[in-house]
Formats: sequence, structure tokens, C-alpha cells
Amino acid sequence: MSRVLVLVRHGQSEWNLKNLFTGWKDPDLTPLGVEEATAAGQRLKALGVRFDVAYTSVLTRAQRTLSLILDEIGQTDLPTVRDQALNERDYGELTGLNKDDARARWGEEQVHVWRRSFDVPPPGGESLKDTAARVLPYFEAEILPRVLKGENVLVAAHGNSLRALIMQLEGLTGEEIVARELATGVPIVYHLDETGRIVSKDVLSG
Repeated sequence: MSRVLVLVRHGQSEWNLKNLFTGWKDPDLTPLGVEEATAAGQRLKALGVRFDVAYTSVLTRAQRTLSLILDEIGQTDLPTVRDQALNERDYGELTGLNKDDARARWGEEQVHVWRRSFDVPPPGGESLKDTAARVLPYFEAEILPRVLKGENVLVAAHGNSLRALIMQLEGLTGEEIVARELATGVPIVYHLDETGRIVSKDVLSG
């Protein structure tokens, strides 16, 4: 298999568990998150794909997820690139707040708009549109060319940075991608042709 692109959202983090807006803060994985990342590696091992390079963010939860996956697939020496271009969306003033507390402060409707609109950023933070403007140029310059030349690439990142990539790959609108839920620790496997068109897509949910 060649021209394989695998996207994995990090396993559950300590702040996911506490229902906090995380953004660029750097909590580690929970024990469940470790299990999810390990299971992701086991599913990829069963698939039999060997990777040429991995990409991840500068945040611990994504890096540790990647490390656990590489342990499982026996590629702990895989060349790995870490870049903040793949970081989670910056939630600005919402960062570190419990989502229920944020609703109490700003109202249910306003928080829903910040979380689920494509182009409305929270105070001091990024919208998904802003996140895509950061992620996609990096993807198109650094990651996609390696896939197109026949390499297999693994990306361990975050819900919103991966939404930006999926929007581009699948040709989705902003409204469609904000409605797309990404489970933690579940690999999405794309096979691309030489033009970058999707030949097949598999979600390895166990």
C-alpha cells in the first residue's frame, strides 16, 4: 500500500475528561486516553501499513498518542515532525473553562455559536476558519507532497486541526465540517491517487 494518509485524533486528555476547553494548553492523556492510543496502534498494526514519516503538534497529548501508536506498530524510530501548525484550535478566553461554566457566563446560544460555527471566533481565540488558515498551508506544503510521491504518512493531532484537513480532503463546506464528530484515538485511513483524490476511506473504530 502506498499513498496512505492516516489521521488520528489524540486519546482522551485530562481536560477532555473534565469537560474543559483545552486549545493550546498542554494536559496529558488520561489512562483511558492511553488505552485509546494503544488500541489505535493495534488496529493500524493489523492493517499492515508501514509508515515513512509522522507528523504531530507541539502538544503533549498528540505527541504521546503518536508515541504509543509507534510502540504498537514497531516503528519507534519513525522520522517525526512536530509543528505548532497542527496544534488544536486556540479557544482564547474560553481556554481552561468548564463548558457548563462558559454557558453560564455567556449563555448557551453564544457558546454554541463559538463551538459550532465555522467563522465566529471566541474572544481572543480562533474560529475553525482561522484554524484551517493555519493548518492547510502547512498540509499542502509539507504533508500532502510526501503522500503524493508515494509515501505513507501518519498524522496525530487534534479535533479541529484534523477537521481542517478532512474538510480539504473530502471537499466539505464549513457547515458540513463543524458537524463532523471525530472520536478520540480512532484512525481514519485514506488511500489517495496521484492527484490527491480519495480512492478509499476507512475508519478503524474497532
